[in-house]
Amino acid sequence: MHIGVPKEIKTHEYRVGLTPESAAELVHRGHQVTVQTEAGLGIGATDNDYRAVGANIANDAKQVFDAAEMIVKVKEPQAVERAMLRPGQVLFTYLHLAPDAEQTKDLLASGATCIAYETVTDAQGGLPLLKPMSQVAGRMAVQAGAAALEKVHGGRGVLLGGVPGVHPGKVVVLGGGVVGFNAAQMAVGMQADVTILDKSNTVLERLNSHFGASARVLYSNKATLDAAIAEADLVVGAVLVPGAAAPKLVSRDMLGTMQPGAVLVDVAIDQGGCFATSRPTTHDEPTYVVDGIVHYCVANMPGGVARTSTYALNNATLPHVINLANKGWRQALRDDAHLRNGLNVHAHRLTCAPVGEAQNLPVMNLEDALDQPAPIAA
Repeated sequence: MHIGVPKEIKTHEYRVGLTPESAAELVHRGHQVTVQTEAGLGIGATDNDYRAVGANIANDAKQVFDAAEMIVKVKEPQAVERAMLRPGQVLFTYLHLAPDAEQTKDLLASGATCIAYETVTDAQGGLPLLKPMSQVAGRMAVQAGAAALEKVHGGRGVLLGGVPGVHPGKVVVLGGGVVGFNAAQMAVGMQADVTILDKSNTVLERLNSHFGASARVLYSNKATLDAAIAEADLVVGAVLVPGAAAPKLVSRDMLGTMQPGAVLVDVAIDQGGCFATSRPTTHDEPTYVVDGIVHYCVANMPGGVARTSTYALNNATLPHVINLANKGWRQALRDDAHLRNGLNVHAHRLTCAPVGEAQNLPVMNLEDALDQPAPIAA
C-alpha cells in the first residue's frame, strides 16, 4: 500500500503522523511511504531521516494526497486538506466529528473511508489511541493552568503548591478518566489541594485507592460540583463521552460564584468543551476571559510537546497502520472489532452513532459498511 504523511497545518501543530522509525517499519514490510517535505521538523526529524529509511519526500501536500492510498495524520483534516481527499481513499487520524458539522459534511462528500483514532477501542473498554494524548493533555492541563494563574497572565496570582505558611492553590478535576487521573497526578505532585469529581463508583474507588489522603475524591452531583467550582483556583475539564459531544458541566452563571482570576482549562474542547463559555483557542492566543474567569481552551494541547506526543502516539497507532496496510482497510476492520469501531465515515455515509446523534444525521450500521463498495473517483 502507498501511505502518505502530509505536514500538519493546524496552528502550532508540530506533531507528525509517522516518525522515521514508523516509516521504516512500513517500508520493511514492502509498503511505499511518501512524506511531505519538512513534515517531521517539529519533532526533530529531517527529510534525510525519512529518506534514510526508504521513504519518499513530496514537495507539497497535494503530491502526498494524490499519490497515497491511505493518509496518516494527527489532527483532523483542515478544509484545504478535506478538499484533496478522494473516493476510496483511507484517512486515519483524529477526527472529533461530533461538534464539527462542517468537517462531517466535507468528509461525507469526499467519498473517503475515514477511521478516527479517538473511537478505536480495546478489550478493556478503553480508547487506546486517545489514551497517550489524554495522558499528555492531562499533565499539560495543570502545567498550563499554573501558568495562567500567574497575575501577569490575568490569573489570581496563586502558586498551586503554596509555600510554608500559605495555603496551596485549590485544583478541581472534573472527570477521573485518563485525562483526569494524569491531571490529578500532576497537581498532587505540585502539592496543590486537589479534588476529583466523577460519577462512577468504580472510578472513585480506583482514584481513592491510588491517591489516598493526597486528593479528595467526591461523587459528582450538583451540590458537590457547585461547591467545588466556587472554591477552585483551577478547574480542569476532563470529561469524555466517546465519539460524542462533551456535556456542559459548568454554566455561565456558575462563573459568578468563582474567585476573579480563577482558571478553567477545558481539555474536552476537541469534543465541544465541557464549560458553557468554552471556545477553541490556539497556542498563539491560548486564553481569554469571561466574567473575570480565565479560560484556556487550546484544541491541540499535545502539539506543544510535539516530540513526546508523536512518539507516544505512534507507539499506539503503528500496529493499526501496519494492519490496514497489510490487509487493506476492509479486511483489517473485519478481523478487529476494536479497530472497526474507529470507522466514522465510509462511502458518503456516517457510521458513528454518537456523531449521528449529535448532528441529527442518519447512520449506517458498521457491519453493513464493510459490505458497502467504496466509491470510485471520477
